[in-house]
Amino acid sequence: MTLAPETTDLKVRLRLDEGWFTVCDLSTLTPGRGVAALLPDGRQAALFRDRNGNLYGIDNRDPFTGAAVLSRGLTGTHHGRPFVASPLLKQRFDLTTGHCLDDPSVRIDSYEVKAA
Repeated sequence: MTLAPETTDLKVRLRLDEGWFTVCDLSTLTPGRGVAALLPDGRQAALFRDRNGNLYGIDNRDPFTGAAVLSRGLTGTHHGRPFVASPLLKQRFDLTTGHCLDDPSVRIDSYEVKAA
């Protein structure tokens, strides 16, 4: 049996160096939209849930502008790879690896994410 995320008490957790960090309720994540989360060290993560229920976490800071805006970006896929496009200059970042699809020399941090 599959439960709708909105009917569970599942929490979204990111793996950090110190262990798993609870970020928010799974119901907070709307498929196709991002949410920004403040991490214990002061950095921000951008969290996403796709329409299949997969969870992704990347650095929220756009390396091209320095602005913490990736959680507000547009999501999509390119050759089967999920990405978010920065809302400012539109560079696309792979949600699983953090690699920039438009500039191979640029990469942002990505996080392992789970619902538990």
